[in-house]
Amino acid sequence: MTRAVEVRVTGAVQGVSFRAYAAREAVRLELAGWVRNEPDDSVAGHFEGSDAAVAEMLAWCRHGSPAARVADVQVTEVAPSGATSFEVNY
Repeated sequence: MTRAVEVRVTGAVQGVSFRAYAAREAVRLELAGWVRNEPDDSVAGHFEGSDAAVAEMLAWCRHGSPAARVADVQVTEVAPSGATSFEVNY
């Protein structure tokens, strides 16, 4: 079964390699989807894969990259898009 979520991560999460670390973690967990910076200084992401892998990715998002200072993670359950790879969007 595939679970899909969209997240919005706020705090000091841009300019600290959050997207690169998130992509590495998503690939390690065999997730599909994307991650990108938003104009409001947050980071948005779409993660889909097994329930356990998505849960692990959400746990990772709560602390982020080594230099990140995560204030909040908003999670929305969404329908899987059928993505087959993980991308960093610029």
